[in-house]
Amino acid sequence: MARRAAGGTGVKGARRPEVRLPVLEPYEGAALEPDGDYDGLDFREADLSGQDGSGARVMDCALTGCALDESRLRHARVLDSVLTGVRGVGTDLAEATLRDVELVDARLGGPQLHGAVLERVLIRGGKIDYLNLRTARLRDVVFEGCVLVEPDFGGARLERVEFVDCAVKGADFHAATLADVDLRGAASLEISGGLDRLAGAVISPAQLLDLAPVLAAQWGIRVEG
Repeated sequence: MARRAAGGTGVKGARRPEVRLPVLEPYEGAALEPDGDYDGLDFREADLSGQDGSGARVMDCALTGCALDESRLRHARVLDSVLTGVRGVGTDLAEATLRDVELVDARLGGPQLHGAVLERVLIRGGKIDYLNLRTARLRDVVFEGCVLVEPDFGGARLERVEFVDCAVKGADFHAATLADVDLRGAASLEISGGLDRLAGAVISPAQLLDLAPVLAAQWGIRVEG
C-alpha cells in the first residue's frame, strides 16, 4: 500500500511507500553472494564493504547502520525494505531496482545508481554526495529533509518526484525528462546544468528569482544596474 503525498494544483503528488516489515530474522551470513536471495532478514551493523551482491534479491529486509563502502549491488532488486543509517563511499547500485523502499539518514558518497529504476522510494534525512542517477527512471520518489550535493540526473526520467525541506546543491538535469516534478519544497535549490530541461517541473517564485542569474547567463542576457 502506498500513500500519495500532497501535491500542488496541477501537479500530481508522489505515492510514498508504506513498508510494513514482517518479524525479521538476524542476518548471519558471512558475505553477500551474487544473485543471492535475502528475504525477511535484519542486517544490523553489518559490514558489507567490498562485498559482491550483484543481481541479489533483497525483500522485506531491514538494513540498519550497515557499512556499504565499495559494495557491489549491480542489477540487485531491493523490495519492500527499510535502510536506516547506512553509510559508505562508492556503493555500486547501477541498473538496480528499488521498489517500496525507505532510505533514512544515509551518509553516502558517490553512490552509483545510473540506469537504476526507483519506484515508490522515500529518501529522508542524511546526506548524499555526488549521487549518480544518470539515465535512471524515477517514479513516485520523495527526497525529504536530506542534503544532496551535486546530484546527477543526466538523461534520467523523473515522474512524480518531490523535493521536500531538502538542500539541493549543484543538481544537473542535462538531457533529463521531467513530469510532475515538484521542486517548490526544497529549502535551497541550486541547478548547475539542464535548466532547459525543467519543463514538467514546478518551482516557487522565490526559486525563480534565485535561478534568474543562471538563466540570464545561459540565455546570454546581461543584467546591468
